[in-house]
Amino acid sequence: MRTTDVTNSAARRLTRAAADRAPCPPVRDLLGTTDIGLAYTVQQHVIGERIAAGARVVGRKIGLTSPSVQAQVGVDRPDFGVLLDDMDVSDLPEVPSSRLLQPRVEAEIAFVLAADLDGDDLDLDRVTAAVGHAVAALEIVDSRVADWDIAITDTVADNASSGLFVLGQRLVPLGEFTPRDVTMKLYADGVLASEGNGAACLGDPLAALLWLARTAREFGDPLRAGQIVLSGALGPLVPAPPGVTVRAELTGLGPVTATFSREEHEA
Repeated sequence: MRTTDVTNSAARRLTRAAADRAPCPPVRDLLGTTDIGLAYTVQQHVIGERIAAGARVVGRKIGLTSPSVQAQVGVDRPDFGVLLDDMDVSDLPEVPSSRLLQPRVEAEIAFVLAADLDGDDLDLDRVTAAVGHAVAALEIVDSRVADWDIAITDTVADNASSGLFVLGQRLVPLGEFTPRDVTMKLYADGVLASEGNGAACLGDPLAALLWLARTAREFGDPLRAGQIVLSGALGPLVPAPPGVTVRAELTGLGPVTATFSREEHEA
């Protein structure tokens, strides 16, 4: 198949799975397991369709930064996806389970940028200075691929297995806490289900932000002021069935909570 046909076929499979609320087979039969650039081309195709339908880009997410999460899904490197405005469910009384297929939750530090990160001199000091504030976050990851049977090309093509996200209410400047020293505890219906710390996120969530800033610039779509960056999981993923309430507590950043509606997705 021609490259265009391959990307179109993979994108069509993923968008149909999302629209039908029915997980699909992996797309690695089309993409292989090593061509990450081709997988990002599929991601751009999928996101482009959503933007054409009215969605707006509000940031990025970094995925697969934690060794425990990499082990859970069977991949060995970070990736990134695009955050759209309709993924932010922070202001809803409940997370709409009907929009999800097979969700899992992870607790993260979200950075909100106050400056563009588009120069050639991107280093840790530059990206740190670009952060306006941080906030505790829950990323609700989801896979359009059945049974989470993913290789790296599957998850990259599927917008880094993005779903929805919830931001906490406390906005904290970097001068008031150290991201790599943050500890996290995540509870599902009051029971401790996951714990970890900032060092689990590529050694330092700011190092993850630097990786993303450089990678986004290389792809010709640099990070911009005002964008949200979900910097990566601080501990293992937790299943999020309908009806569950998930609460994460991050030192220095406070709590963030999400209750999932009891309405399940359509078969």
